[in-house]
Amino acid sequence: MLPRLTHTQLLRYAGLFTWVMVGSGLYMNARYLLESRPERLGTAAFVMPVGAYLVFGLSFWLATESLGRGRGRIGAVGLLLAMTASALAVSLLTDSGLGAILMMVMAAVVPWLLPGWPGVVWLVLQHLPLVGIFMHGLEFRLDEALMQSLLYAGVSGFVYVAGLVAKQQAEAREEQRRLNAELRATRSLLADSARVGERLRISRELHDLLGHHLTALSLNLEVAGHLSEGKVQDHVRQAHTLAKLLLTDVREAVSAMRGEDRMDLEAAMRTLVEGVPTLEVRLDIDAPLAVSGAERAQVLVRCAQEIITNAIRHAHAEHLWLRVTREGDSLRLSARDDGVGGEAVRPGNGLAGMRERLAAVGGRVEVSTAPGRGFSIDIHLPIEAPP
Repeated sequence: MLPRLTHTQLLRYAGLFTWVMVGSGLYMNARYLLESRPERLGTAAFVMPVGAYLVFGLSFWLATESLGRGRGRIGAVGLLLAMTASALAVSLLTDSGLGAILMMVMAAVVPWLLPGWPGVVWLVLQHLPLVGIFMHGLEFRLDEALMQSLLYAGVSGFVYVAGLVAKQQAEAREEQRRLNAELRATRSLLADSARVGERLRISRELHDLLGHHLTALSLNLEVAGHLSEGKVQDHVRQAHTLAKLLLTDVREAVSAMRGEDRMDLEAAMRTLVEGVPTLEVRLDIDAPLAVSGAERAQVLVRCAQEIITNAIRHAHAEHLWLRVTREGDSLRLSARDDGVGGEAVRPGNGLAGMRERLAAVGGRVEVSTAPGRGFSIDIHLPIEAPP
């Protein structure tokens, strides 16, 4: 059974297959020159076109190596320039439309490297030099060269749309996987919260019903002990002692159940980081790790969710390190990624919401960044709710 390929893998292998097929065109061009014009079969006619062809293949390989993971704008433009220049060189050196076919292959990755209107503009402008190449090498008239270039541009536009659809499909699937991980983490917290709530309900019932009734029974047995005599008094006093012991056991059970109202964060955090798309999350967490109340646990999980989202969307990171430790009466969540970073921190809705959630429960957050050094986030959250 063939392995199931992702959108990006299919796009990459299809482009490489087309690139290999263009190599047969180079072979036929060299064979034609060998048979008809052997005097032109030199460096300019064979070595240079093959070199430009190999440069395109290498650039395409690098461009499709990490599609969807984000790439710096300078690196993306550099790869596009290399592919465009090498494709034009192939057409110029072979006096053919082989370079235009390579541009069709390149059109599939343009929306990944340069999305939006800049990508469309790039796609159109790269076909303009073909007009001059067709007029010079193939001796086309201006209208013929223009129509031929528009033909190739139209096919490249179709390939561009196919690449754009693949990009949107991949992003939708990654977003769905991320949301599923968040839902599983939230479900884990809700299950833990329901367990804690049920224990509190049972403890109240034990205290309100058994506790009060046992207290009344103990008082009545004490009165009966004073009013009775002989062997009856001994049995009443024994029953009074047992009632007091039973009341003590009930109170201890109620206290123990009320004391176990902490939320376990380890399961929720590990569920959150499992299967995060395009990002390798390395979690280091102290176990056992618990906070009082569902609200505080939810705040910490939401902060971790926001950190993961920012690392994918804004930092374009490949690795994220999360460490959750206990420091005295507080929990500390430290995060850092290997993304692009920035000159300064520009607070957006995500960071503002994180600060608001933490401030509501007495926590704080510190963010630092630098170009090429990613983002570092330090969160402190009190374990106990303030009185």
